Amino acid sequence: MKSKNPIIFVMGVSGSGKSTIGKLLAEELNLSFYDGDDYHPEANVKKMADGHPLDDDDRQGWLERLNLLAIEKSEDGAIIACSALKNKYRTILQNGIEEKLNFVYLQGTFEEIMGRLALRKNHFMPPELLHSQFNTLEVPEDAITVSIMHTPEKIVSKIIKAL
Repeated sequence: MKSKNPIIFVMGVSGSGKSTIGKLLAEELNLSFYDGDDYHPEANVKKMADGHPLDDDDRQGWLERLNLLAIEKSEDGAIIACSALKNKYRTILQNGIEEKLNFVYLQGTFEEIMGRLALRKNHFMPPELLHSQFNTLEVPEDAITVSIMHTPEKIVSKIIKAL
């Protein structure tokens, strides 16, 4: 672990389990959990709900807000769920806190994740946008990578061991 109270971004495409794993990891590490989706401006939520993928301009302010959240929580540490699909997005997220920050990438195939999305209810992100997420995804080279095909408890155990 980079520090005693790390900032950990749990990342991956929609439906990869970021919120579930983030909450469990936060419990295990005794850190606060923040869901990046809660920080999207209303215009972003509406755009996705209407079936349109976000572009870099849509994401810019959201990513900057999540970076500020991470900086605000850098003393105590935090777990933040955020798709963080591109390298340049991760650069924005870690600005000013590189030494405290870890990325955890929840890796799964399109088919595995589409199966999950088909079962998910009451989420603003429609399954139809999953293709755009995979098209945008730049797999991180410097993240802790864990397959989503394990149980949530096993995923958290693997993450803690890797930290």
